[in-house]
Amino acid sequence: MLWLRPVQNSATRIVFRSGGILGAILLLTAMSCSIAQAQSCSVSTASGSYGNVNVLSGAAADTTSTFTVTCTGKKNNTVRLCLEMAAGSPTDAGKRALSNGSKYLDHEFYSDASRTQVWGSWGAVVAAYGSGGVTQDLLLDGSGNGNQTFTVYARVLANQSAAAPLTYSWSAVSPGLKYGYKGQAACPTGSQTATGGTTTWTATVLANCAVSATGVNFGSSGPITSNVDASGTVTVQCTNSTAYSVALSGGNSGATDPTQRKMSKASETITDGLYQNSARTQPWGSTSGVNTIGGTGSGSNQALTVYGRVTAQTTPSPGAYTDSVVVTVTY
Repeated sequence: MLWLRPVQNSATRIVFRSGGILGAILLLTAMSCSIAQAQSCSVSTASGSYGNVNVLSGAAADTTSTFTVTCTGKKNNTVRLCLEMAAGSPTDAGKRALSNGSKYLDHEFYSDASRTQVWGSWGAVVAAYGSGGVTQDLLLDGSGNGNQTFTVYARVLANQSAAAPLTYSWSAVSPGLKYGYKGQAACPTGSQTATGGTTTWTATVLANCAVSATGVNFGSSGPITSNVDASGTVTVQCTNSTAYSVALSGGNSGATDPTQRKMSKASETITDGLYQNSARTQPWGSTSGVNTIGGTGSGSNQALTVYGRVTAQTTPSPGAYTDSVVVTVTY
């Protein structure tokens, strides 16, 4: 306890009291400076969607998303941002993957538009992935505020034709941020961290099929006194596990009997038939469940042989006889 001896000198009393007030003012000033120098950063989420993805094309599917980092601290100082993107869960053999149960659709995050720099992490904030995250220095303004928006360049990887038609998703607590005032240390630096909450990405693979065909060429013939056989190919590519059926039209003549199609030259015709088997006993037509061919897609090309036959018949005048048959795949 401090005791003060009473004195009669009024000037001394005034100085003493002024000193007490001055001490209080200095204390408040010091507290105010401490608050102004406090450092804080936050980061938003970076969710995105690939939409509908056509895996049969074999091409990659690209999209982007953005997130923002906001910081406060010492005015005109620089904050070093160490930004990470998580691996997500689950992963497909160590790769980032959108998933549906045990099925995967591999994708990746990049920090550049050309998609050559994988956006990984150091494991300082989120689960480690890849060879490292992104370093960015952020200059705070004269009020001690700063923010910057970042773009995540995302890609569903190419050559995933075997992916089943499902909706796939990826989620993780990401982006992650470790930060501190810029110094000599490289990322990850600083002692403070922030995360953007749960980030989600989705992609939908739709059931899809593609078809191509090579024609049936019966070649050249003299008088048609016996069967003339030839074959062609219909190639079907459907998404994995997608059921399909293939129908062949009646040709230009609209034949309802698949064995009675007509190749023509002007008004003259040659009758031919198209079949499912080499013995030419199963006609191939367009009546579902009766004379069409069914299958289940694998994501790869599936070749179906078309067996053609011209039976013995009255031979028309020489020339080239043709027909156009439409191939229809239903799935």
